[in-house]
Amino acid sequence: MAMQCTNYPLFGLWSPQKHLNHLYYGAGCVEKHLISALPSPSSKVFIVTGASISTKTPLIQRLEQLLGKYHAKTYAGIKQHGQEEGVDEATELVAEIETVDTILSVGGGSPIDSAKTVCYRIHERTGKLLTHITIPTTLSAAECTAGGGFTRPDGTKVGFMHPSMGVTTIFYDAAFARFTPQALWLSTGMRAVDHAVETMYHPNASEMPWKALALWSVAGLAEGLPQAKLVHGSDEGNDVTTKLQLAAFASSGLRGSNFRGGMGLSHSLGHALGSPYCIPHGETSCLTLAPVIRHKAENSTMAAKQIARILPAMGGQRKCGSDLADALEVAQRVENLVIELGLAQPTLSARGVDRDQASVIAGKVPGEDGKGSILVLVEGLF
Repeated sequence: MAMQCTNYPLFGLWSPQKHLNHLYYGAGCVEKHLISALPSPSSKVFIVTGASISTKTPLIQRLEQLLGKYHAKTYAGIKQHGQEEGVDEATELVAEIETVDTILSVGGGSPIDSAKTVCYRIHERTGKLLTHITIPTTLSAAECTAGGGFTRPDGTKVGFMHPSMGVTTIFYDAAFARFTPQALWLSTGMRAVDHAVETMYHPNASEMPWKALALWSVAGLAEGLPQAKLVHGSDEGNDVTTKLQLAAFASSGLRGSNFRGGMGLSHSLGHALGSPYCIPHGETSCLTLAPVIRHKAENSTMAAKQIARILPAMGGQRKCGSDLADALEVAQRVENLVIELGLAQPTLSARGVDRDQASVIAGKVPGEDGKGSILVLVEGLF
């Protein structure tokens, strides 16, 4: 049974996730530690990535050279939102090479989640547990959970969790992340802010360590993202990149194995908007998070109380006895950060989404009371 940690923050449970064995961080850590992270001296590694990283950066070629005899094959057909076709193709290729014992995902949420699904499918077919090593190149934090999924041809997102989907080793290497386009880097940073904020009012988020780290994460992201706008992609930006990667991990990496349910309303809206309307999830967070914070604060005193705790992490000062006012200021500071980063989003109407889709989008939000108020929230995005 899920504990209502938002209502009773000093009564709860945190159960560590058992899949993550190593987290390496710092520029150059892949070159230094990747081989030693393989499960055996005879390992064979299957790389899962997308076309942009494979064709527009030197990263995959470098990895294939570094792996040498350990490299089995590379699949670079993963597309935005992890389309089912790419997951199917990657699964069949892995199944054909019986010696593969390791999946190495490189990229953002789509390659990482797709690789998790491949691991799950191989386990279901053969009983074999593949080792999943990942080198994230965005701040979406997909590497942090034993859950993933894919997008069906009709735009429906399929998500699920299973122990076989857990990432064994994470490499936060600024030398890889520097090739990520700045707008993508910053928008996925806002996705990490989304994770941290929704942690605070989630009904079974534990106070220690997850909420404590979420507050630390917000502070690091709020400070580091504007800095990254100035230095991302350069040698002098390596330390900023690493700090942001660790802040993204803190937003999701310690949620615990006993966590149940979706992240929250902003994430649910992001899934409803992302695949069906081809909006990247970093951009959906820029669009939905501030309105959702206002909605939560105005409709729940407990949510307002938890959101208000974020204000000092974003550079504000608490007002004595005014949780609602503090929570609304958090929303404004999130909105200001989006604007400062140059990520202000066009309305859904400007993106070509018909207004009559508002009820469709609202209907895809699970577990929310007061569907009418959700519809009003969604209509405000047009």
